[in-house]
Amino acid sequence: MLRVGIDNYGLFPLGLSPLETMQWALDHGAEGVAFSGLDEVHRMIFDNRQLVDLKNFAEEHGMYTEWGGGQHVPRDLTTWEPKNLFNHNRAMAREAGRLGTRIIRSCSGGLMRWNKESPSTEQLLSEMAESLLTQKQMLMDHNVILAIETHFEFTTFELTRVFEEIGVKPGECFGIYLDTMNLLTMLEDPVLATERVLPWVVSTHIKDGGLQVAGCGFNSFTAPFGHGIVDFETIIKLLGTLSCPVNLNVEDHGGDFDIPILNEEFRKEFPDLTDDEMGKLVGLSVKTKEKMDAGTLMVLDRKDWARVCETRMAKDLLDLKIEILHY
Repeated sequence: MLRVGIDNYGLFPLGLSPLETMQWALDHGAEGVAFSGLDEVHRMIFDNRQLVDLKNFAEEHGMYTEWGGGQHVPRDLTTWEPKNLFNHNRAMAREAGRLGTRIIRSCSGGLMRWNKESPSTEQLLSEMAESLLTQKQMLMDHNVILAIETHFEFTTFELTRVFEEIGVKPGECFGIYLDTMNLLTMLEDPVLATERVLPWVVSTHIKDGGLQVAGCGFNSFTAPFGHGIVDFETIIKLLGTLSCPVNLNVEDHGGDFDIPILNEEFRKEFPDLTDDEMGKLVGLSVKTKEKMDAGTLMVLDRKDWARVCETRMAKDLLDLKIEILHY
Protein backbone atom coordinates (compact mmCIF):
# COMPACT_ATOMS: atom_id res chain seq x y z
CA MET A 1 0.00 0.00 0.00
CA LEU A 2 1.31 3.44 -0.94
CA ARG A 3 1.73 5.79 2.01
CA VAL A 4 1.56 9.58 1.71
CA GLY A 5 3.89 11.91 3.56
CA ILE A 6 6.05 14.97 3.08
CA ASP A 7 9.62 15.85 2.33
CA ASN A 8 10.98 18.24 4.94
CA TYR A 9 12.63 20.51 2.35
CA GLY A 10 9.37 22.28 1.60
CA LEU A 11 9.10 23.43 5.23
CA PHE A 12 12.64 24.82 5.53
CA PRO A 13 11.41 28.45 5.74
CA LEU A 14 9.55 27.62 8.98
CA GLY A 15 12.82 26.81 10.75
CA LEU A 16 11.38 23.66 12.34
CA SER A 17 13.56 21.14 14.12
CA PRO A 18 13.37 17.55 12.81
CA LEU A 19 11.04 16.57 15.66
CA GLU A 20 8.87 19.64 15.09
CA THR A 21 8.68 18.65 11.43
CA MET A 22 7.40 15.21 12.44
CA GLN A 23 4.77 16.86 14.61
CA TRP A 24 3.73 19.19 11.78
CA ALA A 25 3.38 16.19 9.49
CA LEU A 26 1.29 14.30 12.03
CA ASP A 27 -0.94 17.33 12.63
CA HIS A 28 -1.60 17.66 8.90
CA GLY A 29 -2.40 14.01 8.25
CA ALA A 30 0.92 12.84 6.79
CA GLU A 31 1.91 9.21 7.29
CA GLY A 32 5.62 9.95 7.41
CA VAL A 33 8.48 12.30 6.70
CA ALA A 34 11.36 12.00 4.29
CA PHE A 35 14.24 14.02 5.70
CA SER A 36 16.01 14.61 2.42
CA GLY A 37 18.43 16.85 4.28
CA LEU A 38 18.72 19.22 7.23
CA ASP A 39 19.27 22.95 6.99
CA GLU A 40 22.67 24.25 8.10
CA VAL A 41 21.47 25.34 11.55
CA HIS A 42 19.90 22.02 12.53
CA ARG A 43 22.64 19.94 10.89
CA MET A 44 25.24 21.61 13.13
CA ILE A 45 23.42 20.71 16.34
CA PHE A 46 22.01 17.35 15.24
CA ASP A 47 23.08 14.35 17.32
CA ASN A 48 22.25 10.73 18.04
CA ARG A 49 19.79 11.68 20.76
CA GLN A 50 17.67 13.49 18.21
CA LEU A 51 17.80 10.45 15.93
CA VAL A 52 16.46 8.32 18.77
CA ASP A 53 13.73 10.89 19.45
CA LEU A 54 12.69 10.81 15.79
CA LYS A 55 12.63 7.03 15.74
CA ASN A 56 10.56 6.85 18.93
CA PHE A 57 8.11 9.48 17.66
CA ALA A 58 7.65 7.63 14.38
CA GLU A 59 7.11 4.29 16.09
CA GLU A 60 4.67 5.79 18.60
CA HIS A 61 2.51 7.28 15.86
CA GLY A 62 2.92 4.57 13.20
CA MET A 63 4.78 6.88 10.82
CA TYR A 64 7.58 6.13 8.40
CA THR A 65 10.86 8.02 8.07
CA GLU A 66 13.45 8.32 5.35
CA TRP A 67 16.89 9.86 5.59
CA GLY A 68 19.00 12.04 3.31
CA GLY A 69 22.36 13.69 2.95
CA GLY A 70 23.81 11.09 0.61
CA GLN A 71 25.95 12.04 -2.38
CA HIS A 72 26.92 10.24 -5.57
CA VAL A 73 29.06 12.62 -7.66
CA PRO A 74 32.64 12.33 -6.32
CA ARG A 75 33.47 15.96 -6.99
CA ASP A 76 33.22 19.28 -5.21
CA LEU A 77 30.63 20.88 -7.46
CA THR A 78 32.00 24.36 -6.78
CA THR A 79 35.68 23.77 -7.50
CA TRP A 80 35.31 20.47 -9.41
CA GLU A 81 38.05 18.97 -7.27
CA PRO A 82 37.71 15.19 -6.75
CA LYS A 83 36.49 14.00 -3.37
CA ASN A 84 36.03 10.63 -1.71
CA LEU A 85 32.41 9.98 -0.75
CA PHE A 86 32.95 6.72 1.16
CA ASN A 87 33.21 8.15 4.68
CA HIS A 88 30.46 10.69 4.08
CA ASN A 89 27.95 8.12 2.86
CA ARG A 90 28.99 5.67 5.58
CA ALA A 91 28.07 8.33 8.16
CA MET A 92 24.66 8.76 6.49
CA ALA A 93 24.20 4.98 6.47
CA ARG A 94 24.90 4.80 10.19
CA GLU A 95 22.42 7.59 10.89
CA ALA A 96 19.78 5.88 8.75
CA GLY A 97 20.33 2.67 10.66
CA ARG A 98 19.83 4.41 13.99
CA LEU A 99 16.69 6.04 12.63
CA GLY A 100 15.38 2.67 11.49
CA THR A 101 15.09 3.35 7.76
CA ARG A 102 16.76 1.78 4.72
CA ILE A 103 16.27 4.75 2.41
CA ILE A 104 18.96 7.43 2.05
CA ARG A 105 18.25 10.10 -0.55
CA SER A 106 21.34 11.00 -2.54
CA CYS A 107 21.63 14.34 -4.31
CA SER A 108 24.88 16.04 -5.21
CA GLY A 109 23.03 19.14 -6.36
CA GLY A 110 24.74 19.90 -9.65
CA LEU A 111 23.67 21.65 -12.83
CA MET A 112 26.64 20.24 -14.68
CA ARG A 113 25.30 20.41 -18.23
CA TRP A 114 24.51 24.07 -17.71
CA ASN A 115 28.11 24.80 -16.63
CA LYS A 116 30.80 24.95 -19.31
CA GLU A 117 33.48 24.64 -16.61
CA SER A 118 32.32 21.23 -15.44
CA PRO A 119 33.86 17.94 -16.51
CA SER A 120 31.98 16.11 -19.26
CA THR A 121 28.91 14.09 -18.40
CA GLU A 122 30.65 10.94 -19.59
CA GLN A 123 33.57 11.56 -17.23
CA LEU A 124 31.28 12.27 -14.27
CA LEU A 125 29.28 9.12 -14.97
CA SER A 126 32.46 7.05 -15.10
CA GLU A 127 33.71 8.54 -11.84
CA MET A 128 30.33 8.01 -10.20
CA ALA A 129 30.26 4.35 -11.22
CA GLU A 130 33.75 3.81 -9.81
CA SER A 131 32.82 5.57 -6.56
CA LEU A 132 29.56 3.67 -6.11
CA LEU A 133 31.31 0.36 -6.69
CA THR A 134 33.68 1.05 -3.78
CA GLN A 135 30.66 1.73 -1.54
CA LYS A 136 28.58 -1.27 -2.58
CA GLN A 137 29.65 -3.67 0.18
CA MET A 138 29.57 -0.96 2.85
CA LEU A 139 25.97 -0.06 2.00
CA MET A 140 24.97 -3.72 1.92
CA ASP A 141 26.60 -4.25 5.32
CA HIS A 142 24.47 -1.41 6.71
CA ASN A 143 21.36 -2.79 4.94
CA VAL A 144 20.55 0.58 3.36
CA ILE A 145 19.75 1.80 -0.13
CA LEU A 146 21.44 4.88 -1.54
CA ALA A 147 18.54 6.31 -3.54
CA ILE A 148 19.81 8.62 -6.27
CA GLU A 149 17.36 11.41 -6.97
CA THR A 150 16.31 12.21 -10.51
CA HIS A 151 17.73 15.68 -10.10
CA PHE A 152 19.61 17.94 -12.55
CA GLU A 153 22.66 15.71 -12.74
CA PHE A 154 21.88 12.61 -14.79
CA THR A 155 19.00 11.29 -16.86
CA THR A 156 17.13 8.05 -16.23
CA PHE A 157 18.89 6.55 -19.26
CA GLU A 158 22.28 7.29 -17.73
CA LEU A 159 21.44 6.17 -14.20
CA THR A 160 20.15 2.78 -15.29
CA ARG A 161 23.25 2.24 -17.42
CA VAL A 162 25.45 2.96 -14.39
CA PHE A 163 23.52 0.44 -12.28
CA GLU A 164 23.94 -2.17 -14.98
CA GLU A 165 27.65 -1.34 -15.30
CA ILE A 166 28.38 -1.87 -11.60
CA GLY A 167 26.33 -5.05 -11.48
CA VAL A 168 23.64 -4.29 -8.92
CA LYS A 169 20.05 -5.40 -8.97
CA PRO A 170 16.88 -3.53 -7.93
CA GLY A 171 16.29 -3.76 -4.20
CA GLU A 172 19.94 -4.19 -3.27
CA CYS A 173 21.98 -1.15 -2.21
CA PHE A 174 21.27 1.40 -4.95
CA GLY A 175 17.97 2.75 -6.20
CA ILE A 176 16.12 5.71 -7.65
CA TYR A 177 14.48 8.53 -5.75
CA LEU A 178 11.91 9.58 -8.35
CA ASP A 179 11.30 13.33 -8.48
CA THR A 180 8.42 13.74 -10.90
CA MET A 181 8.98 17.42 -11.74
CA ASN A 182 12.77 17.34 -12.07
CA LEU A 183 12.32 14.95 -14.98
CA LEU A 184 10.94 17.84 -17.03
CA THR A 185 14.06 19.91 -16.43
CA MET A 186 16.17 17.02 -17.70
CA LEU A 187 14.05 16.90 -20.87
CA GLU A 188 12.29 13.67 -19.95
CA ASP A 189 8.60 12.94 -20.19
CA PRO A 190 7.61 12.05 -16.60
CA VAL A 191 5.63 8.95 -17.56
CA LEU A 192 8.25 7.55 -19.96
CA ALA A 193 11.02 8.27 -17.46
CA THR A 194 9.08 6.53 -14.67
CA GLU A 195 8.67 3.48 -16.88
CA ARG A 196 12.41 3.44 -17.61
CA VAL A 197 13.46 3.35 -13.96
CA LEU A 198 10.39 1.73 -12.40
CA PRO A 199 12.13 -1.42 -11.04
CA TRP A 200 14.70 0.81 -9.35
CA VAL A 201 12.32 3.27 -7.67
CA VAL A 202 12.47 3.06 -3.88
CA SER A 203 10.97 6.44 -2.96
CA THR A 204 9.54 9.60 -4.49
CA HIS A 205 9.23 13.33 -4.51
CA ILE A 206 5.67 13.91 -5.69
CA LYS A 207 6.01 17.35 -7.24
CA ASP A 208 3.97 18.97 -9.98
CA GLY A 209 5.17 21.50 -12.52
CA GLY A 210 4.92 23.08 -15.91
CA LEU A 211 7.03 23.34 -19.04
CA GLN A 212 6.70 26.51 -21.09
CA VAL A 213 8.27 27.59 -24.35
CA ALA A 214 10.87 30.30 -23.76
CA GLY A 215 13.40 32.24 -25.78
CA CYS A 216 16.10 29.74 -24.84
CA GLY A 217 13.89 26.77 -25.67
CA PHE A 218 12.01 25.64 -22.58
CA ASN A 219 11.48 26.87 -19.04
CA SER A 220 10.36 24.44 -16.33
CA PHE A 221 8.79 25.42 -13.03
CA THR A 222 7.13 23.96 -9.96
CA ALA A 223 3.39 23.99 -9.33
CA PRO A 224 0.93 22.98 -6.61
CA PHE A 225 -0.06 19.32 -6.80
CA GLY A 226 -2.75 18.79 -9.42
CA HIS A 227 -2.31 22.21 -11.02
CA GLY A 228 0.54 21.34 -13.37
CA ILE A 229 0.94 18.94 -16.28
CA VAL A 230 2.49 15.87 -14.64
CA ASP A 231 0.31 12.80 -15.25
CA PHE A 232 0.11 11.58 -11.67
CA GLU A 233 -2.70 9.13 -12.32
CA THR A 234 -0.51 7.09 -14.63
CA ILE A 235 2.66 7.49 -12.56
CA ILE A 236 1.04 6.52 -9.25
CA LYS A 237 -0.60 3.51 -10.87
CA LEU A 238 2.81 2.45 -12.16
CA LEU A 239 4.31 2.86 -8.69
CA GLY A 240 1.48 0.77 -7.29
CA THR A 241 2.66 -2.23 -9.31
CA LEU A 242 5.97 -2.45 -7.44
CA SER A 243 6.38 -5.48 -5.17
CA CYS A 244 7.88 -3.26 -2.45
CA PRO A 245 5.57 -0.26 -1.90
CA VAL A 246 7.18 3.17 -2.06
CA ASN A 247 6.27 6.26 -0.09
CA LEU A 248 4.72 9.24 -1.87
CA ASN A 249 6.51 12.24 -0.38
CA VAL A 250 5.10 15.65 -1.24
CA GLU A 251 7.86 18.06 -2.17
CA ASP A 252 7.22 21.61 -3.27
CA HIS A 253 9.09 24.90 -3.62
CA GLY A 254 9.23 27.96 -5.85
CA GLY A 255 11.50 28.65 -8.76
CA ASP A 256 11.97 27.99 -12.46
CA PHE A 257 14.78 26.72 -14.69
CA ASP A 258 15.83 27.74 -18.17
CA ILE A 259 16.55 24.81 -20.49
CA PRO A 260 18.44 26.18 -23.53
CA ILE A 261 17.52 23.32 -25.82
CA LEU A 262 17.75 25.61 -28.89
CA ASN A 263 21.48 25.88 -28.24
CA GLU A 264 23.09 23.20 -30.39
CA GLU A 265 25.89 22.48 -27.91
CA PHE A 266 23.45 22.13 -25.02
CA ARG A 267 21.20 19.85 -27.09
CA LYS A 268 24.18 17.50 -27.56
CA GLU A 269 24.22 17.01 -23.79
CA PHE A 270 21.07 14.89 -24.16
CA PRO A 271 21.99 12.22 -26.72
CA ASP A 272 19.23 9.86 -25.52
CA LEU A 273 16.45 12.38 -26.22
CA THR A 274 14.45 11.05 -29.17
CA ASP A 275 12.19 12.96 -31.53
CA ASP A 276 9.23 11.07 -30.07
CA GLU A 277 9.99 12.14 -26.51
CA MET A 278 10.69 15.69 -27.64
CA GLY A 279 7.25 15.64 -29.24
CA LYS A 280 5.73 14.67 -25.91
CA LEU A 281 7.56 17.54 -24.21
CA VAL A 282 6.21 19.95 -26.81
CA GLY A 283 2.74 18.57 -26.09
CA LEU A 284 3.25 19.21 -22.38
CA SER A 285 4.29 22.78 -23.17
CA VAL A 286 1.02 23.26 -25.06
CA LYS A 287 -0.93 22.04 -22.02
CA THR A 288 1.13 24.36 -19.83
CA LYS A 289 0.26 27.36 -22.00
CA GLU A 290 -3.42 26.49 -21.91
CA LYS A 291 -3.36 26.39 -18.10
CA MET A 292 -1.34 29.58 -17.86
CA ASP A 293 -3.68 31.39 -20.27
CA ALA A 294 -6.61 30.22 -18.13
CA GLY A 295 -4.93 31.60 -15.02
CA THR A 296 -4.80 28.23 -13.23
CA LEU A 297 -1.02 27.80 -13.50
CA MET A 298 1.77 30.30 -12.93
CA VAL A 299 5.41 30.56 -11.91
CA LEU A 300 6.13 31.21 -8.25
CA ASP A 301 9.39 33.03 -7.66
CA ARG A 302 11.66 31.09 -5.32
CA LYS A 303 11.94 34.08 -2.96
CA ASP A 304 8.17 34.01 -2.48
CA TRP A 305 8.10 30.38 -1.26
CA ALA A 306 8.52 31.32 2.42
CA ARG A 307 5.26 33.26 2.30
CA VAL A 308 3.16 30.35 1.06
CA CYS A 309 5.11 27.22 2.03
CA GLU A 310 3.00 26.06 4.96
CA THR A 311 -0.34 26.58 3.25
CA ARG A 312 0.79 25.05 -0.03
CA MET A 313 2.46 22.02 1.54
CA ALA A 314 -0.66 21.31 3.59
CA LYS A 315 -2.88 21.64 0.51
CA ASP A 316 -0.54 19.48 -1.61
CA LEU A 317 -0.65 16.77 1.04
CA LEU A 318 -4.43 16.84 1.31
CA ASP A 319 -4.96 16.87 -2.46
CA LEU A 320 -2.57 13.95 -2.96
CA LYS A 321 -4.36 11.90 -0.31
CA ILE A 322 -7.71 12.61 -1.97
CA GLU A 323 -6.28 11.83 -5.40
CA ILE A 324 -5.03 8.33 -4.57
CA LEU A 325 -8.43 7.40 -3.13
CA HIS A 326 -9.70 7.43 -6.74
CA TYR A 327 -7.25 4.81 -7.98
